[in-house]
Amino acid sequence: MVDALTGNVADLVADAAGRAPDRIALVDAASGRASTWAQTNRAVDAYAARLVDAGLEPGDRVVIALPNGSAFCVALYAVLRAGGIAVPAAATSPELPGLIEDSGAELVVGDTIDAPDLAVAGEPPGAITPAARGGEDIAVLCYTSGTAGVPRGVMLSHRALLSNVRQCAQLKPPPVTASDRVLLVVPLFHAYGLGPGLLQVTAAAATAVLMETFGTERALTVCAEHQVTTLVGVPAMYQALTTADPQRLAEGLASVRLLTSGAAPLSPAVLSAVKQATGLPVFEGYGLTETGPVLTSTLVSGIAKPGSVGRPLPDVELRIVDDDGVGADPDEEGWFDEDQPETGRVAARGPNLFSGYWPDGAGGPDAEGWFRTGDVGYLDADGDLRLVDRANDLIIVNGFNVYPNEVERVIDELPDVVESAAVGVPDERTGEQVAAVVVLRAGATLTEDEVREHCAERLARFKVPRTVRFADELPHSPTGKVRRAALRDGAAE
Repeated sequence: MVDALTGNVADLVADAAGRAPDRIALVDAASGRASTWAQTNRAVDAYAARLVDAGLEPGDRVVIALPNGSAFCVALYAVLRAGGIAVPAAATSPELPGLIEDSGAELVVGDTIDAPDLAVAGEPPGAITPAARGGEDIAVLCYTSGTAGVPRGVMLSHRALLSNVRQCAQLKPPPVTASDRVLLVVPLFHAYGLGPGLLQVTAAAATAVLMETFGTERALTVCAEHQVTTLVGVPAMYQALTTADPQRLAEGLASVRLLTSGAAPLSPAVLSAVKQATGLPVFEGYGLTETGPVLTSTLVSGIAKPGSVGRPLPDVELRIVDDDGVGADPDEEGWFDEDQPETGRVAARGPNLFSGYWPDGAGGPDAEGWFRTGDVGYLDADGDLRLVDRANDLIIVNGFNVYPNEVERVIDELPDVVESAAVGVPDERTGEQVAAVVVLRAGATLTEDEVREHCAERLARFKVPRTVRFADELPHSPTGKVRRAALRDGAAE
């Protein structure tokens, strides 16, 4: 295992190539093209050399705006091997220009420099000397919406990412073994697809079967064709799979030994339906981009317990804390549930935590190494974490974070809008969807479609309100804050 304190994440590829050079590493499901670990390592070397020739210097940010596939994987590892900082991004997001500007990236893979092509990649033009970066140096800048609604770059060091790989690998049995063929359809630009997905597969020298987008029938076909043994999934995937014909589902997943889910809570109903249809439990995990990302998993105890996201990984500490009285408002929903006196903010400490937000490291772990999340939960009698709410009204759509302020700021740009509020409403397919409640100026005739079209031009698709409801006024607390909780039921109607 690569040393988390000094190693570079790209060392995982060289290590895999040394241990299993002829094992298939990456398979693009769409084309069927496959490469071994030895070939992949050579491709990483070759592309790292291209990046250096293009002017990349240690510490430079490189945006990787590619879909799931071998090219993304090679580009990511090549950036790190060349000493750069990888900035994964959704290729088609309208937020991409702002992300490029904020990160100060000089290179964009697929735009300012061509994406890697494994079909032509060979020996690098001259030996590539990896830049001496690793350990506490920043490896990946993952963008996620901030509490103020502005996308913020989460600085993940080589140490944080490699530590989380090691922590997951210590589970018994490990979530990924050398003989596994792992379906990766969760976006690799998301911390969940990157860490528990690509990095874990590489560390085990296993095989990644890469799909750009999820479709139930296509996924079942790919799983059968490539004899997939492990699925790294999200609740929406499992909900969709349960709608398939039971015999078709059993045939498609016949080779699968392990189902895992993360990025958003999995409803007990879906967990039960998957178990009934496949005979397999779904093991859930919990974490954040800021935590590298995994903090807990039901794999720790080996019991897929409905409503629980499991126990802390090795070397992860969790505790439930109050909010230190800061910003306390008796007229608003507090951090604590009166019926659950031990409920509070989830705080974590461990070597997998981030180094703060880009560019100055603000908002990172405190002096004692603790990071207070925006999630509210409690530890049950077994020591398993149960999440009950989100302290900051975060909306999670298919595992992606949406902060209400960001959506509201865009809607409020419309001259006919007096005020707006965005809330999350339950959705069987995606976990939650964004719903907006809008107050218009007197005499205005703004329509739902016009609001949604305005948002679609400025926000990523998953942040665009699915529904828009108009109201005469919004409920407020005595301090003037919108009571979003009071809006959720009405918005869901």
